[in-house]
Amino acid sequence: MTAQDREVDDSDGVDDVLALFARQPTATPADARATAAPTTTAAPAPDAGRHRARARASSWADARAVAARSGRGAPTAPARRVPLDQALGQVLAEPLAALTDLPSFDTSAMDGWAVSGPGPWKAEPEQSARGAGGILAGHAPAAPLPDGTAVRIATGARVPPDTTAVIRSEHARTDTIGHLHAERPVVHGQDIRPRAQECRSGDQLLPAGAVVTPAVLGLAAAAGYDELLTARRPTVDVLVLGDELLVRGLPHDGLIRDALGPMIAPWLRALGADVIDTRRVADDAHALYRAVTESDADLVLTTGGTAAGPVDHVHPVLARAGAELLVDGVAVRPGHPMLLARLSSGRHLVGLPGNPLAAVSGLLTLAEPLLRTLGGRASRPAYRAPVQDEVHGHPYDTRLVPFVHREGRLVPLRYNGPAMLRGIAVADGLAVVPPGGARPGDALDVLDLPWAARADATASLDDGCFT
Repeated sequence: MTAQDREVDDSDGVDDVLALFARQPTATPADARATAAPTTTAAPAPDAGRHRARARASSWADARAVAARSGRGAPTAPARRVPLDQALGQVLAEPLAALTDLPSFDTSAMDGWAVSGPGPWKAEPEQSARGAGGILAGHAPAAPLPDGTAVRIATGARVPPDTTAVIRSEHARTDTIGHLHAERPVVHGQDIRPRAQECRSGDQLLPAGAVVTPAVLGLAAAAGYDELLTARRPTVDVLVLGDELLVRGLPHDGLIRDALGPMIAPWLRALGADVIDTRRVADDAHALYRAVTESDADLVLTTGGTAAGPVDHVHPVLARAGAELLVDGVAVRPGHPMLLARLSSGRHLVGLPGNPLAAVSGLLTLAEPLLRTLGGRASRPAYRAPVQDEVHGHPYDTRLVPFVHREGRLVPLRYNGPAMLRGIAVADGLAVVPPGGARPGDALDVLDLPWAARADATASLDDGCFT
């Protein structure tokens, strides 16, 4: 039996397997044994770990909450100041407050004429005391603009004191005696960007926890920053378990290709982590113990070996290492045997099932909220969306089903079995299907993939200087 087949994903037997594909009624309180609140316990002895009851599994929502909370007290390196050109992809460790008004002075929004008072206006010559070509960006006018006069001005240039409006070049003409005439009504203040239109000095532009994107770099520079205080990205060691895994070539003679090694590290980087190493570990308890206890990473992430097979060594290794199990199984399909433990060093271990889609389920259920907290990242606002088609549910557990967004609805994808990646490879995210399933039009919670564009329009940027 392979590592990717070892996952005990339906421990109740054949009936539960069949129930996954037949619509079942919503679980009653008597069936709530799968959603009991998680308990924090010491890692069990090996024999106990091989006979874990369904009642010990955390509900999916509780497991995510435990993972997020457990990162708050973990040891982390202090924040650091980095130059703007090194801050891309980092996370703000403090709110980004404007160091100046934006804009810091009244500027022209257009190429045209700055005018003072009612027209027509006497046009200053192109060659004047204000400079060749009128007022250019980066050249501040020294004197107020006299009433009844007009001067050429460029986009972004500082408007002279006493300017009434800016008239666009295409909306004005000059006559033979050097007077400027507006061809449209002139409104006081038109085409002038007033000082502090975007925000005032001291206004909060972005909250702590915001990810530094290219646009954030531009905003920070405009607001006067040369450096940003950023949180250190959490570090991860990835341990891929299994003697039967190939790193190249076609499967043969009972050996299969390792699908998780190439996938996990890039996925973790997309979640805001720095991956120190991805390495294969043989199905050997002593080798796994050394790899876990010798790691200096904030998070050790294992693939496979979390169930109760003859070479599933994760539970015995955690017991030997004196680890504390925070989540020992989750009532979710796929991915039921996932786990979260706190090591004696204060660092964490997330054990993912060996089946590929079950491992993705574990990444988004346990690793994502833990890494978000460790890295100081702000939570994305939760949202729900209606499902287009009926989705069969597990009688007791939550299901995570790949979907794509189509016209405001979630369209479930085929190829959503625990060992399949074909669906998630084209998905926008995972839909959270409650026990019993969902009917067309039911609103479901959504887990967007890190690289997928968010489809809802409910997210808002709070505490910013927006109008």
